[in-house]
Amino acid sequence: MVDNNSTDDTRATLERLARELPIAIRYTREEQQGLNYARNTGIRESSGIHFSYVDDDIEVSPDWLASLHESFVANDADAVGGRIHLDPAIRLPRGIADNETKGFLGFQDFGKEPFRMDGRSRYPYGGNMAFHRRVVDRIGYFNPSLGRKGAGRKRAELFKGAETDYFHRLAASGDVCIMYEPRAIVYHRVMPFQIEKRYFRTIHFNAGYQRAYYDNRDFPKRVFGIPRFYFFQMTRGVARYLLQTLTRGTDRAFRQQMSVGHMIGTMLGYYCRSRDERRHAVSATGTR
Repeated sequence: MVDNNSTDDTRATLERLARELPIAIRYTREEQQGLNYARNTGIRESSGIHFSYVDDDIEVSPDWLASLHESFVANDADAVGGRIHLDPAIRLPRGIADNETKGFLGFQDFGKEPFRMDGRSRYPYGGNMAFHRRVVDRIGYFNPSLGRKGAGRKRAELFKGAETDYFHRLAASGDVCIMYEPRAIVYHRVMPFQIEKRYFRTIHFNAGYQRAYYDNRDFPKRVFGIPRFYFFQMTRGVARYLLQTLTRGTDRAFRQQMSVGHMIGTMLGYYCRSRDERRHAVSATGTR
């Protein structure tokens, strides 16, 4: 278990469980704050052929680990992921109850049959993913610049996208086997702040900002560092949101509001990337 600077009694609890349970439990602490620093430490500290991840707000089903192992063996898989269901006690407000929107809370269910995922449009989510160690030899570690930092209650902490980046890199590395194993079910305990609309707006804004800030593609037509076509997309997105609000109501239009937030974050990300590149260029020139 990797403790990423917790301030509660995590260490004492793990030490007690290590004495009481019949399985081996090992504790390590990662001082650099960030989900992917902790994930990478877990990789380095582990020694098995396979390693799996669950978050601290996840409860696994009794057959979870055995199902993952059986899928690795049966398919010679590079990675395996299963279903993530939300805590059945949670009551989602109107506007965020459909499966697509629940996906932003970690929900994932592709049905009852196993299949091979492509790693691009379909791939495991971070709350229920496992890997063969050869994956690390092939593509390295998780990018610590991406992903959540801290408890995820503040805008500066609430970033996602690290698993997307990792599986896209894995898929691009060649012929890989990424399996969906429906028997491996876990349950995500959703916190009250995570079902507020502000939370969804924030993760969409941050997702757009993060994607744009680390986008190294060259766009020849820019305004303030922002690709020019985004201004048209923003205008169209805002108009669509206003139309849906008038014709369908604010709850039904909330999904489009999230899309607008993503575009705002994207534009700000491109602007900040361009600004920081200019500052770096001036600084480099001044030190010569």
